[in-house]
Amino acid sequence: MKTRRIILAVFVWIAFTSLMAAVAGERWSEDRANAWARRTGWLVGCNFTPSTAINQLEMWQADTFDPVTIDRELGWAEQLGFNSVRVFLHNIPWQEDAPGFVHRLDRFLAIADRHHIGVMFVLLDACWDPFPKAGPQRAPRPFVHNSGWVQCPGRDILANPARHDELKPYVTGVIGHFRNDRRVHFWDLFNEPDNINQPAYVAQEPPDKAEFSLMLLRKVFAWAREVNPSQPVTAGVWAGDWEPGRTSPVNRFMLENSDIITFHDYAPLDELRSRVATLEQYGRPVICTEYMARPAGSTFDPNLAFLKEHNVGAYNWGFVAGKTQTIFPWDSWEKHYTAEPKVWFHDILRPDGTPFDAQEVAFIKRVTGRPTSALKGR
Repeated sequence: MKTRRIILAVFVWIAFTSLMAAVAGERWSEDRANAWARRTGWLVGCNFTPSTAINQLEMWQADTFDPVTIDRELGWAEQLGFNSVRVFLHNIPWQEDAPGFVHRLDRFLAIADRHHIGVMFVLLDACWDPFPKAGPQRAPRPFVHNSGWVQCPGRDILANPARHDELKPYVTGVIGHFRNDRRVHFWDLFNEPDNINQPAYVAQEPPDKAEFSLMLLRKVFAWAREVNPSQPVTAGVWAGDWEPGRTSPVNRFMLENSDIITFHDYAPLDELRSRVATLEQYGRPVICTEYMARPAGSTFDPNLAFLKEHNVGAYNWGFVAGKTQTIFPWDSWEKHYTAEPKVWFHDILRPDGTPFDAQEVAFIKRVTGRPTSALKGR
């Protein structure tokens, strides 16, 4: 009898732990991740911020949310053959008015869906200004790349681990609300977590930023797993060595805990080819969530064609030139520019919808399979 009770207790414990794993969620198996990729198909698009917004706050705060511009510009994205966009969120609009923020996210998803475009939301971001503030955002600094982009969270939270849990309601609230929404392709939990923003803001960054970011990264993945979304979760590698066994602690954690493998690469084709070969060793779908910097040699032709050939998702940085000013290069923080560069760094279209380079747009359409007629609404 005692033996039977022990056996029964073991079975109950196994059932309980299995149930808890299902409820809390766990990293997807390779089979599940690859099945998702087969269902979803090749994802191609851009990192999208409407041309009227300088940063995530101006995009999502109630007073400056601009569905008219979003609708127009996502219409142009549809005409290019884009079927997905990568979009950055921020915890401050959630903290200011969570229901209103979620409502605006839903409106954005509805607009994108009308244009047959899915969305990858980015929850946290370690890039650029470490001191975000609610309310009206500053005007762009003339000719400076991303002069108003802000980190999420700001340094005051990131560098104080005791405050990290303040972000849990935001992360679980947003993912939880859309956890079964077909319009969300996947969740990018933390953009470039160990980026020290050299040279723009390096003097204002905490000296142990990578360590603080890894602490928060671990929590964000755990929070996302608690919600157990039907979409995959990921955080992308962007610098350093990605070869198995030779990665930094931050890169190792992201590669070992992401359902799908995501990465950034702004280099010419030879390096991109090498990076993809390295990441394919992990046996999971591979998606490039940032690429295309023309003067650096990362161009649509040939990089986009290569990514499609290898079934690697492709999201270039930028779309319509606007207040982010990413037509200017990264070195605009050190070098003085006085006019539009002859060769744009990022972005594809001008604010009226005309292309920076008509031949480039024609190439994108050939790769995506869209008709090569001129953009509508010019």
